[in-house]
Amino acid sequence: MSARLRLLLRWWEARPAAVKDREFALVFTVLSFMPPLSRVGAQFGDLPVHGVSAASVLLTLGQSLPVAVRTRWPGACLAVVGTSFAVHQCLGCPPTFGSLGLYVALYSAGVHRARLRWTVPLAATGAYVLFGVVLYTLGSPAGVIDYLLFPTILAAVWGLGALVRRERGREAARRRLSAQVAIAAERSRMARELHDVVTHHVTAMVVQAGAAQYLTASPERLNGALEAINSTGRLALAELRFLLGVLEATGDAEPHERTPMPGQVTDLVEQTRAGGQPVELVEEGEQPAMATGARLAAYRTVQESLTNAVKYAAGRPTRVRLTHTPGWTEVEITTSGTADDVPGPAAPRGGPHLSGGRGLNGLRERVETLGGEFTAGPHPKGGFRVHARIPTGGAA
Repeated sequence: MSARLRLLLRWWEARPAAVKDREFALVFTVLSFMPPLSRVGAQFGDLPVHGVSAASVLLTLGQSLPVAVRTRWPGACLAVVGTSFAVHQCLGCPPTFGSLGLYVALYSAGVHRARLRWTVPLAATGAYVLFGVVLYTLGSPAGVIDYLLFPTILAAVWGLGALVRRERGREAARRRLSAQVAIAAERSRMARELHDVVTHHVTAMVVQAGAAQYLTASPERLNGALEAINSTGRLALAELRFLLGVLEATGDAEPHERTPMPGQVTDLVEQTRAGGQPVELVEEGEQPAMATGARLAAYRTVQESLTNAVKYAAGRPTRVRLTHTPGWTEVEITTSGTADDVPGPAAPRGGPHLSGGRGLNGLRERVETLGGEFTAGPHPKGGFRVHARIPTGGAA
C-alpha cells in the first residue's frame, strides 16, 4: 500500500460518521442515474417493466438518499429504503442501481441498531410477507424457491452487520479492560513510589527528631540533628512534588518518562547515619550503565531496607553491599543481631516482613517484574538479610 493511499485512508477514517454517510449517499445517488450503472441493481418479482417515470425517479431517490442517515437512524433508513424498494418492484419500474441501497440499509441496521435490535428482523419478515402477497396478487411469475432465496440473502446481509457489531463490541470491551488494567498498574506503581518516599523520609525524620530532644545540652550536636531533619524534609518534599506532578499529568508522556529518577545510595546511607543508625557501605565493581527502572529498583531496595533497619533494629550495625557486573547489580543489606532482635517471618511482632502490604512484598514485585531475583528473611548468623539481583537493562 502506497503512502498516499494510507494517508487517504487515515483522512477518511478521521472524518465524522455523519459526514461520511452524507457524502456516500450523494455519490450513491449520482451513480444511480449514471449509465451503465443506472440499469444495474436488485430486482425481484419479474413483473412487466415500464419506462422511466416521475414515480420511478422518486422511488430511486427513496432508495439512495436515506443512506445519509444510516448510522444515526438505521431503523428509519431501512424502513424508507425497504418501502421504496417494494413499491418500485410492484409498479414495475425499470432496474436501478439505487436498489442496492436495500442491502446497505440492512447491513447498517445490523451494525448500528443499538436498541430493540430484534425488532428489525421481525418487522422485516412481516413486511416481506406482505410484499410477497402483493406481488403474487399482481401476477408475479416468481416461484417458491425465489420467494425463499431472496429473504435468505437479505437475512445474510443483516446477519453480517450484526456479526460486525458484536465483534466491535468485543473489541471495545477489550480496550476498556486494557485501559482499566493500565490504570490499575499505574496507580499501584504510584502508590508504591509514595509508600517508599513517605515511609523512608518520615521514619528518618521521626528518629532524628526523637534523638534531637536529648541533645539540648550540646548545641553543636543539636544543630547537626536539626540540619539533618531539614535535609531529610527537603528531600521528601522534592520527591513528593515530582510524584504529584506525575499524578496531575495528562497521560501524554510515555511510562518511562513518568518514572521518578532515582537518587544516590550514598545519600541514603548518609541520611540514615545522621539519624544515629550505624551503616557501612561497600561497593564492588564499576557500576555499568543502568536503565532507569533498574536504578530505581536498586535505590528503593536500599531505601526500604534501611527504613526497616531504623524501625526494627535501631542502633544495630547495618551493612549495605553493592556488587556490579556488566549484566547485573546485586544489592545486599544485612542487619546484625539475633533472630529475636530483628523481626522475620517467624517473629511474633508485625512489621513489613510479615505484612502483605507494599514493603518488602512491593520490592519483590518490582525486582521480579524486571526479571531479577529477590529474597528477604532472617540471616543464618542472626539479624535480617535483604538480597536483590537486578538486571542492569531492566525497563521502567
